[in-house]
Amino acid sequence: MLDPQIIFAGVLNGLLAGGIYVLVAVGLTLIYGVLHIINFAHGSLLMLAMYAVFWLWRLVGVDPYVALPVVTAGAFIFGFVLYRLVIGRFSHGRDENVLLITLGLSIVFDNAALLFFGGETQTIDVPYAGSFVQLGAAFLPLPKLISFGASLLICVILGLYMAKSDTGKAIRAVAKERQGARLVGIDVDNIFAISYGIGIACLGAAACLLMPTFYVTPTSGNAFVLVAFTIVVLGGMGSFIGAAVGGFIIGITEALGGLFLGEQLGQIGISLIFILILLLKPTGLFGSRA
Repeated sequence: MLDPQIIFAGVLNGLLAGGIYVLVAVGLTLIYGVLHIINFAHGSLLMLAMYAVFWLWRLVGVDPYVALPVVTAGAFIFGFVLYRLVIGRFSHGRDENVLLITLGLSIVFDNAALLFFGGETQTIDVPYAGSFVQLGAAFLPLPKLISFGASLLICVILGLYMAKSDTGKAIRAVAKERQGARLVGIDVDNIFAISYGIGIACLGAAACLLMPTFYVTPTSGNAFVLVAFTIVVLGGMGSFIGAAVGGFIIGITEALGGLFLGEQLGQIGISLIFILILLLKPTGLFGSRA
């Protein structure tokens, strides 16, 4: 039987990991909530954002946290332009075409990264990477604490933007009833592009918060996006609150699974709790039936 203090430390570390998962999942659930499609390029775009953070540090010496506004803004512009020039233009308004286009973009981005950056693992060496904060018996990595707080702050700002701004209200209107939104004069195609850009901006922020403690390779985004898909379905497709709660549940489950089952088998806990929730509530924790 594990010591309760070790379990407490595991729960805290799971919450810190869940903060990053939430940010990745919120971007995914925003894109689904408005466009009603799964963005298969999500992991690849996260990987590109992580490379952007890495090269800013390597070439210019910009700290990942300092780079957050620049990378987030750049990710939004990239996502907006990508939707306008590629996804929106060639999908012809058909959701199945969007799925195929994002899948194709994922393949292109992954292979382009492999071609230009190689397959080597790249990391960032920051002076505070080995710093810890003691909370009871738990020693929490300082970068993960910073990332956790920044993730929650970004999610709160995004929530307020969606609730209070005119653009946020337009996004919610399009998500609820796109044809009705057209009838009242909302530029639906532009809202699609903005929503996609915001979703990718969340990935840019997540990349800045990840790189002080993680690595990047041409396939590194895949691990996070698989977890993000699980969180989105677990919390309820299109639900911001569900994405937040699901992210923390998955983070804690992953940490405790690693403690009880070992690092190699710890991921089983995620699959088990995912199946259990879907058996008890198929629409997810905060989802609703159509």
